[in-house]
Amino acid sequence: MSDHALIELRGVTKVYPMGDQIVRALAGVDLDINANEYVAIMGPSGSGKSTMMNIIGCLDTPTGGTYRLNDQLVSELTDNELARIRNKEVGFVFQTFNLLPRVTCLQNVELPLIYSGMRRSERKEVARAALESVGLGDRVGHKPNELSGGQRQRVAVARALVGNPSILLADEPTGNLDTKTGHEIMQLLEILYRNGNTILLVTHEEDIAQHARRIIRLRDGLIESDLRVEDPELAGKDLAALQAGAPEGTVA
Repeated sequence: MSDHALIELRGVTKVYPMGDQIVRALAGVDLDINANEYVAIMGPSGSGKSTMMNIIGCLDTPTGGTYRLNDQLVSELTDNELARIRNKEVGFVFQTFNLLPRVTCLQNVELPLIYSGMRRSERKEVARAALESVGLGDRVGHKPNELSGGQRQRVAVARALVGNPSILLADEPTGNLDTKTGHEIMQLLEILYRNGNTILLVTHEEDIAQHARRIIRLRDGLIESDLRVEDPELAGKDLAALQAGAPEGTVA
């Protein structure tokens, strides 16, 4: 593990004007997250968890305080450097999948590689490997409307991983899925964590949060508690058993 945290927030505040009122989404957050942690962020609606996720993912900037990502002060980065971080350092998985409906799974997964300037032949190979890693090697030519909800979320995970990011941010990744499919997605995240990925998971579901190794609870823009999870459901299973139980082809 490195000498410094991968993610370091110090005194981070976020204030939004809303009409003639001021909404304080974050009220002075201090937080360190190291590489290869699996962290769930919880809290009621309005607690600041989505705001924190957006700041960590460089989709939003704090009103006050400092954010260092991999020892870089984010406020000092140029727009181009921030765009590179969003494309290369951070992978995003959303509740609504955010896939382009008119193009294939392969083309959806390729998108971040197009922005990074990778050659066409190489990016197709890398995107295909990413789809195979989430068990969808036989669906590369399908469009999102030809897939189940769980398969669409797997495409979204493959797209998030294709650039080999430092951090995977998952915002309610099981919110639109049935219980069984949601469990499969959480099993996939577990495999990714075991293979060295750093995962931040925003959820309002207690059973989903219990898959993580650390649960941070927010309330009124502040960290209410920050606890290690003693015995997450999947922690006792070895990686081979997890992969054997995942859909065929899932190797991460």
